Amino acid sequence: MTQQTPQAPSTEPELTGVRNFRDVAGLPTVDGRAMAPGRLFRSGHLAHATAEDAAFLSALGLHTVFDFRNEADRKIEGADVELPGVRNVNIPLNDPADGKEFWKLVRTGDLAQLREILGDGKAAGRMSDSYRKMIVQRTPEHSRILHAMAEDSVPALMHCAAGKDRAGLSIAVSLLAVGVEREAIEADYVKSNEPHRRYKVQRSSTAPDGLAPEVMELLAPLFDARVEYLRAAFETMEETYGSVETYLTEGLKLSAETRELLRARLLTEA
Repeated sequence: MTQQTPQAPSTEPELTGVRNFRDVAGLPTVDGRAMAPGRLFRSGHLAHATAEDAAFLSALGLHTVFDFRNEADRKIEGADVELPGVRNVNIPLNDPADGKEFWKLVRTGDLAQLREILGDGKAAGRMSDSYRKMIVQRTPEHSRILHAMAEDSVPALMHCAAGKDRAGLSIAVSLLAVGVEREAIEADYVKSNEPHRRYKVQRSSTAPDGLAPEVMELLAPLFDARVEYLRAAFETMEETYGSVETYLTEGLKLSAETRELLRARLLTEA
């Protein structure tokens, strides 16, 4: 596979058809190193990338794009644009049918229906639960991603639909594996809340109150990157495996050698 020399952007680009793009460079590790520039990127899907967006992405020297969307997502949004010489690996991180009726109500439900399914903290609770489930149910997938990066898949870009939840958690797991400080992981995660990064809420409801302020307030937890969601994942690692370290070594099957390979590929020099 022919690759170009990675080019780390001097300033964060404003891509037209790709939301929530960023390099996770500079995040500090507990031993004084940092994520190297041009090694690991994250974003929303690439299906609507413009020619200019694709040219920028191609210049990053990517080896692999990890697409965490499921079949339903890809049917709605389309396939990613093809980047010459870049491998695209689709690893769905949730069941295509999971929550189908729920999301139908989110898109089309009236105010009373949304109050019933999202009110009184139910929306935020559902999001935290989804993060817990991804830790428990998608351990093989996260292991596959990390082993692929240790072998040959860097520079890499990880994305889902909005680049917030599935990509956000996968990035967090990757950062944990190379020893990035927990506070830095959380700080990067909540950057998805910045206005220019946020996923645009789309509703197909024809009800008069379809986009009323209360509707948007009820929907907000689904489209926020709340640190409590990520912490629910960390807590689940600890509850299930006893510690985050044991989750990495026993859950994800990361040997000391594999973690050193990851650190060599993703971190600055010691």
